[in-house]
Amino acid sequence: MAFASGRIRLLPEQVINRIAAGEVIERPAAACRELVENALDAGARRIAVAIESGGVERIEVVDDGFGMSPDELALCVQRHATSKLADDQLIRISTLGFRGEALPSIGAAARLSITSRPAGAEAAFAIAVEGGAVGEVRPAAGPPGTRVVVTDLFFATPARRKFLKSPRAEADAIEAALRRLALAAPDVAFRFERDGVAAFDLPAQPLAARVASLLGTDAAAALLAVAGERGSGDGVMRLSGFAGAPTVSRATAAAQTLVVNGRPVADPLLRTAVRVAYRDVIPMGRHAVVALFLDLPPEEVDVNVHPAKAEVRFRDGEGVRALLIGALGRALAVGAGHAAPPLRYSPPSPRPGLRLVYPAPAAGSGFAEARLPLEAVPAARVLPAPDRFHGPFAAASAAQPAPEFPLGAAVAQVLDTYIIAVAADGGLVLVDQHAAHERLTHEALREQVLAGGVRAQPLLLPAVVDLPPTQVARLLERTAELSRLGLELEAFGPGAVLVRALPAALGAPEPAALLRDLAEEFAELGESTALEARLDAVIARMACHGSVRAGRRLGQPEMDALLRQMEATPRAATCSHGRPTFLKLSRAEIEKLFFRR
Repeated sequence: MAFASGRIRLLPEQVINRIAAGEVIERPAAACRELVENALDAGARRIAVAIESGGVERIEVVDDGFGMSPDELALCVQRHATSKLADDQLIRISTLGFRGEALPSIGAAARLSITSRPAGAEAAFAIAVEGGAVGEVRPAAGPPGTRVVVTDLFFATPARRKFLKSPRAEADAIEAALRRLALAAPDVAFRFERDGVAAFDLPAQPLAARVASLLGTDAAAALLAVAGERGSGDGVMRLSGFAGAPTVSRATAAAQTLVVNGRPVADPLLRTAVRVAYRDVIPMGRHAVVALFLDLPPEEVDVNVHPAKAEVRFRDGEGVRALLIGALGRALAVGAGHAAPPLRYSPPSPRPGLRLVYPAPAAGSGFAEARLPLEAVPAARVLPAPDRFHGPFAAASAAQPAPEFPLGAAVAQVLDTYIIAVAADGGLVLVDQHAAHERLTHEALREQVLAGGVRAQPLLLPAVVDLPPTQVARLLERTAELSRLGLELEAFGPGAVLVRALPAALGAPEPAALLRDLAEEFAELGESTALEARLDAVIARMACHGSVRAGRRLGQPEMDALLRQMEATPRAATCSHGRPTFLKLSRAEIEKLFFRR
């Protein structure tokens, strides 16, 4: 084995410290996060953070926590010194800043000053570290708690400073990290200043209020409570928090806060579980808004697998994944109108322009609580099962004499595509008939798959469908999966397949178009995609082919039946591609648009 220098040597202690600093403090946001985690571990009830020039010039963190004695001050800047491990096993870790490397790492890369005073002590003491050189502990003035000031970050490692982004980008990263920490600790007051301007100032508050403060008003109005539990006895895992309605999504995952035992993480297993739970209700490429809190025994999770503590490792990863997907699925599985979004608008101006966004209903909005007497909708009182609707939903809707109709009564169809209905509060509901029926068909097929398989409808005359040989091969490789979905295929020469049966819930779709889409779907999914994911993706494609098309005229009974089915179907506020199936404009909102309010 050869080396460039020709020999192996031990690095100087100063270089070792700077290498360790680079692992833990890769940018100002990491330094800021470590200092705030230390404050939380110290029992702080209020934390104030101020930065200058993106944290490179100055970071100041002040807390009212336990504080440190002179002896503890001298130890806290030494590598691998910590008060946060109960034993030497690294198993039951219940604190945030357990690694014991943040302060010496910051001190190795910057100029660090710490002033601390324990509660009840007569005076404070301070210590300074500059580029790894530790000063003496000295008396100082200061209130109970700890004040940490970091200046000239990375002056001792100028190569790392060259790789930093602009001060604005670094400040944004710090704010994002602090928002996640503030969300994880709602009982602690947080204040954050950027170059002398307060970015947020939050009192200690209930979790729902903290979520609303940090995620914004549109997301706050669309939050659904999430709760779940798995396991028993001492090994139980609990999930709580809030999930945004499908109609509120973001271009990135920045609005996803995932907290494990009080620690915000960006764990791939958790994020994948969120993505799987939302894959059928938001458009591809969009990201859900969630604030989820997972609590489990410390020995069931390893938090010591990432220098920045962003990722964790679970002993029962599959159990954690199942807990998240199941709890989120239950939260999202509501019928249209019961927890679905009313239409919002921008306040009108002398030259009004209507802007539509889709948050979920605020409490008391009148939408979920809309009660429409049967007498107000005679066409929906007793509905015959319309033969233009396929599957079990039409018949089930006809038999439901429910006294509540959140989506109201249909009054018209416009552009042969949209249904207009009047709700009990006088508001208007606009329904996309194709998107709505696509979701109904999707859920019908999904229920049948879960029950053991989709009911197949044999064709009187088998259909021969010509396709490119590559598409034929893809379909024939999946005949077992397609059979579970009610689609029976056979080989019919090198460039064709024979279709013997179609899913009964789809009615009579065009086989050629359906098979072409399914072949493309299999090509996109690839071999590594799990069977469950493949089946659900294929169901979504099939549902589109079996749904009421835009441009088809519907009679009054059919329109009312569609509304009733939407109210009874899980996830019916969005179609299989994540688009909204309906919008609502309340009577009050209509009156505001016409300046009557």
